[in-house]
Amino acid sequence: MRFRMMQGLILAIASLAPIGAMAGTYDLVIDEQIVNITGKDKKAMTINGQLPGPTLRFKEGEDVTINVTNRLDVDSSIHWHGILLPYQMDGVPGISFDGIKPGETFSYQFPIKQSGTYWYHSHSGFQEQEGVFGSIVIEAEKREPFKVDREYVVMLSDWSDETGDQIFANLKAQSDYYNYSQQTAGDFFDDVKTKGWSAAFKDRLSWGSMRMMPTDIADVSGYTFLMNGKAPETNWTALFEKGERIRLRFINGSAMSYFDVRIPGLEMTVVQSDGNNVQPVTVDEFRIAVAETYDVIVRPREDKAFTIFAESVSRTGYARGTLAPREGMAAEVPEQRDSQLLTMSDMSMASMGGMDHSSMAGMENMKGMDHSKMAGMEGMAGMEAMDHSKMMMGASSANSDYAPGSGLAPEAANGGKFLVYADLKAQTPFADYREPDREIELRLTGNMERYFWSINGIKYSDAEPVRLKMGERVRIKFVNDTMMMHPMHLHGMWMQLDKGNGRFNPLKHTVNVAPNTTLTVDVPVDALGQWAFHCHLMYHMAAGMFRKVIVEEAVVQTAAQ
Repeated sequence: MRFRMMQGLILAIASLAPIGAMAGTYDLVIDEQIVNITGKDKKAMTINGQLPGPTLRFKEGEDVTINVTNRLDVDSSIHWHGILLPYQMDGVPGISFDGIKPGETFSYQFPIKQSGTYWYHSHSGFQEQEGVFGSIVIEAEKREPFKVDREYVVMLSDWSDETGDQIFANLKAQSDYYNYSQQTAGDFFDDVKTKGWSAAFKDRLSWGSMRMMPTDIADVSGYTFLMNGKAPETNWTALFEKGERIRLRFINGSAMSYFDVRIPGLEMTVVQSDGNNVQPVTVDEFRIAVAETYDVIVRPREDKAFTIFAESVSRTGYARGTLAPREGMAAEVPEQRDSQLLTMSDMSMASMGGMDHSSMAGMENMKGMDHSKMAGMEGMAGMEAMDHSKMMMGASSANSDYAPGSGLAPEAANGGKFLVYADLKAQTPFADYREPDREIELRLTGNMERYFWSINGIKYSDAEPVRLKMGERVRIKFVNDTMMMHPMHLHGMWMQLDKGNGRFNPLKHTVNVAPNTTLTVDVPVDALGQWAFHCHLMYHMAAGMFRKVIVEEAVVQTAAQ
């Protein structure tokens, strides 16, 4: 095992040396090997013998050739997450290419037109969950607007000794298979003590009618959370000298897990989001959705260790590392906070009543719902037979990315500043900022009991592509009709997140849409071809919350026409 790992390391170092300053060639090999992360041997998928794969370091303006060899016995692929490139190089089987067959090598070739922190991962099956992912750091052509003394990639991920196929099969057979915090008879009697018999009973009936529980924060529990491939007890460590400015490039490469990140004793200054510079904002904690990246700068002024603490939003565990002036040091690891619980505020009108969204064309099916029977809505008697199709869906405010009263709204552990999307303002104004040419509404829908996820009530296999015209600016309005968070990722183009900052709205490749909220982004359509657009929760994507986007040339209308 040790010999194989050494072979992999040598291969990684040798293969990552670029040929020529502005025309780099890189070689990646996808293979399998036995790893032991939890005390149990498991065959994992690796890249160049590593898990996660090696950090690829590019320079803005470089033309790269990346040769990816597949040594698995199934098809594979690599998608370059957040990178602007020709669609044929995007690495999504069935959309941009056919995938990489066993034993074959595919050469990706594209120019690097941006800088910042990104990542790469397989887009085939559940290979990303099993180890086929890594980080990308692109050095800016011009001087960056901030100064640092050293930097580290902090790749967060979730590890399971089960295969992705096993997890997905379990979810399809029983959607709450991994909910280890199901409410018990004891919880019910506790509710009776605090709410009274009638209210507690109504509450249970309401949640039961929706096939949900307040503890349904994450679909999958039981993960071991990793920082740069290391379990918490292994304590990945980054060194510093007192007074240095340290850049930490956080990437959430998890399959299904969000994290709340803090470093007790240090403030973090956020300077990049999804690879794009933002005006510096100092926070005590931030939430990173699956597939997002955040770059922060910290400045330890004391000769002591600090814990980098990434607590899962489901509060089922954490990834942990250490910033230290010397090897072998460790700081106190914070206690985990109590689990958050969903509330009625996380429930859109469309999700009430256990509605099967597969039949939903709008909200017409909601007519006739009796809200007076729902817990927490006793004062709404008289709403019987209300026509919900006339009602507005929930909306978040500038101070929170969650619905008012949401059980998922985060708070900093020390009572300080928690980053919200409205804090993200681009470093420079977007040159082509203008009113959108049109709007597309995408309702995020699903059926938890049957474990399928969809957009506008239609799963990917039954859906028509979303068609966009080159040069137009399209507003996409996400309406989350489910009680789960969804990190929506658009390939090949930016989404300009609208949180009221106008031309300083930040460019992102992934945005988190909280339960019962509406989030809008504007897409400057500037890349021809076929692109993927999907929820980045792996099992939601596999279950149907996915679309193909086709960008076509605009047809010029002539006077004769």
